[in-house]
Amino acid sequence: MDVNAPGPVILYDGECGLCNRSVKFLLARDRGQIYYAPLQGETAAALRAKHPQIPTTLESVVLVDGERVFLRSKAFLHVTRYLTAPWRWFYALRWLPAFLLDLGYRLIARVRYRIWGKYDTCRLPTTDERAKLLP
Repeated sequence: MDVNAPGPVILYDGECGLCNRSVKFLLARDRGQIYYAPLQGETAAALRAKHPQIPTTLESVVLVDGERVFLRSKAFLHVTRYLTAPWRWFYALRWLPAFLLDLGYRLIARVRYRIWGKYDTCRLPTTDERAKLLP
């Protein structure tokens, strides 16, 4: 599979209720530059071959932006640069230390299935969303 997406790619747990809600939130606020793919899919597998730092586990959201890979809280902070205002202003916080931000991230990742549930199937995307979702 060709992994040269025309823009940054967010890799997320396709079965996680919180992750699916996060993708829906981002789709509504991105400026048409972000692509989305489940960590369980072909796109993630192809990107892992190119970027071995992408974890095989599902506890981490990943942003692949060109040749750079961001994990956990840093992925969220770096993706904000592609969002509409006021959300893109959070990009200024990217300089905060990851180890501090990731404490909260790891706690939420640990309880996400219990709070937000787990999907057996992905929701059907709208016609507009289909072009942004990769396998």
